[in-house]
Amino acid sequence: MKLLAVAVAGRGLVDPHAPVFGADDEALLRGRAVFETARVYGGRPFRLDAHIERLGRSSARVRLPDPDADDCVRLADGVVKASGLDDLALRFFWTGTTLVATAAAIDPVLEEQRARGLRLAVVRWSTGVLAAAKSTSYAENMAAQDAAAERGADDALLVAHDGTVLEAPTANVWFREGSLLLTPALTLPILAGVTRAVVAELAPAAGYEPEEGVFPIERLLAADEVFLTSSIREVMPVAEVDATAFELGPAAEALQRALRSGT
Repeated sequence: MKLLAVAVAGRGLVDPHAPVFGADDEALLRGRAVFETARVYGGRPFRLDAHIERLGRSSARVRLPDPDADDCVRLADGVVKASGLDDLALRFFWTGTTLVATAAAIDPVLEEQRARGLRLAVVRWSTGVLAAAKSTSYAENMAAQDAAAERGADDALLVAHDGTVLEAPTANVWFREGSLLLTPALTLPILAGVTRAVVAELAPAAGYEPEEGVFPIERLLAADEVFLTSSIREVMPVAEVDATAFELGPAAEALQRALRSGT
């Protein structure tokens, strides 16, 4: 993604290529920081309040003070207006001492992937205590994506060593059995996605019943349809998990359309 605008609390807009974190910041020294990602449609951040609330929850998990919600709103407004685009990826970074917001262009490859569906590779996964937080300590998640890419996949599907389906490194996972939409429960060590919650709200009107649970990988592989949800990817269909192929089904298309209509 091309970075278009950056703002720092207490400083306002800064050069997008200038450093914003000190060399003594624990974000660099210890990886102790949190972030949040939201989609911007028509110049308006989608579900901004929910994203700011989750930034606070992530902060609490890593024992950081709460970020100032009003500062988040001001910074978001500043970078969105400065970016020159209406559709963006908005990010916050909070280190406990420094709050930063960035605005970036949406990668056009996402629509190419939506048209053909993602290829996922199963990666066995041992989760840590920060699994439910958007911590900047994402090295393990990125390593899982790299492992999947080495196998010719677009992304990883994280599966616990007992075979329980968890999530993707940067997205929640859903699968369909008839009119039933299944997604791993938040009692598992996964992130509570904002888009995941929106899809659960939209599903009944689209003719689907959402259900959380603990599901083995074998059940997902036997599903009628699989898709991921995240703020930037929105509702992204899956065409393949390892050697199992899936048709791009009606639920992902209907929910993507409903998501866009609600923005």
